[in-house]
Amino acid sequence: MSIQILGMIGHRLSSETIAPVGPVFDKDYIRSFAKAHEDAGFDRILVGYWSDQPDGFLVTALAGLSTRRLGLLLAHRPGFVAPTLAARKLATLDQLLDGRLALNVISGGSDAEQRKDGDFLDHDRRYARTDEFLEVLKKAWTADRPFDHQGEFYRVEQAFSAIKSEQKPHIPVYFGGASDAALRVAGKHADVYMLWGESLEQTREILARVRAEAARHGRSIEFSVSFRPIIAATEEEAWAKADAILRRARERQAQAGPVLAAKPQSVGAQRLRQTVARGERVDKRLWTGIAGLVGGGQNSTALVGTPEQVADALLDYYDLGVRNILMRGFDPLNDAVDYGRELIPLIRAKVAERDRQQTSRSA
Repeated sequence: MSIQILGMIGHRLSSETIAPVGPVFDKDYIRSFAKAHEDAGFDRILVGYWSDQPDGFLVTALAGLSTRRLGLLLAHRPGFVAPTLAARKLATLDQLLDGRLALNVISGGSDAEQRKDGDFLDHDRRYARTDEFLEVLKKAWTADRPFDHQGEFYRVEQAFSAIKSEQKPHIPVYFGGASDAALRVAGKHADVYMLWGESLEQTREILARVRAEAARHGRSIEFSVSFRPIIAATEEEAWAKADAILRRARERQAQAGPVLAAKPQSVGAQRLRQTVARGERVDKRLWTGIAGLVGGGQNSTALVGTPEQVADALLDYYDLGVRNILMRGFDPLNDAVDYGRELIPLIRAKVAERDRQQTSRSA
């Protein structure tokens, strides 16, 4: 297929509207959540990274061993595990999962969050470290003999990994970050550049910048955009559902305080706040209610409407060159099931028809 549908799983039930349920490492929920995504027709699921939550390597292993076809996308922050060791851990996990692993490299958009794990580099230095981390990581994945490396952040002598990833030449690298420093790293290293759901105008602009950076290295790159679809049988019901989600999120925030910490250094969060400033409804279907509530600190924008309307809105991003769509709901497991029943088949059908139209025009 020319479109990849990604989801995201957590290690227990929770969202902006649902207070955490169950143990912090809920094995049964992880298994059920992963299986629900596979049954719904998702291609891959993201396992996130937080400085105070269960280890993503083990969540990914459990989710992967609970499924057969589903791809896994493991979020990882450079700086806490040496790149040579990370290469072996990731290659081992890829072998365990029969070549279904991808790596989502996140340099960190919050100084306070990074310092919880002992990282005191500033924003741009974190991206410089990521650049070098990925350079060493890829050497370890692909080198057929020991190598030396001496850089600003890492130094190794006669490094070598006897275990290689099942995928060749290496595990796919997904990468996010909207600052100039981040885009330079994306152009040099990323196979897929990930961004949050912004307006079509903003998306067109940043895709052009990433393509230009990739071209400087003689590379091409794919793109992923993340949304929180809100679907219902009618458009009116979908907008009423969005209003109810925002009301519950405000109630939870009033009871428990901010669900997410602010990310003042994150340019991606700044860009989402710019989207919020344009109003609660942008480009017909893009809804910024939750993004405004959480300060743009995560993938928090939604597309609202009937499944048909939301699929058409996603097709607008496909026309910009986006070939990966990450979708997760505010009722995470149940929404994943609903997406599989109604939304995902429509997206695939509309993309296939769009591809047929383009092929016939170019013939």
